[in-house]
Amino acid sequence: MEHLTMQEEAAMRRIWHLGSATVKQLLEQYGSEALPYTTLASIVKNLERKNFVKAEREGIGYRYRPLVTEEEYKRSSLGTMVSNYFAGSYRQVVNFFVENQQLSKEELQEIIGLIEDGGEG
Repeated sequence: MEHLTMQEEAAMRRIWHLGSATVKQLLEQYGSEALPYTTLASIVKNLERKNFVKAEREGIGYRYRPLVTEEEYKRSSLGTMVSNYFAGSYRQVVNFFVENQQLSKEELQEIIGLIEDGGEG
């Protein structure tokens, strides 16, 4: 799966949240962080080129719907990060967070509990 830029990810998160959207609807979701319409339209076109969304004609414009689920993207992105920075070892990922005090003993025990329960939680 192709990597997304920060701006593309931000737009994709809004599309996932809405289910499908026009550029105008996406723009409304940005609030005070609004981008120029043409910039957002270019970002969405890049998402279409990368096969993350499909454009469907709606009136004089287009509605974009996701072709990739948020879960698929998270799985792919996390897998890439683990491969690139932790030699493919999730153990090294956990160790990194523990060593940098970003994962408490309680959180680690919670993770162990999830593993023992087969991921149900």
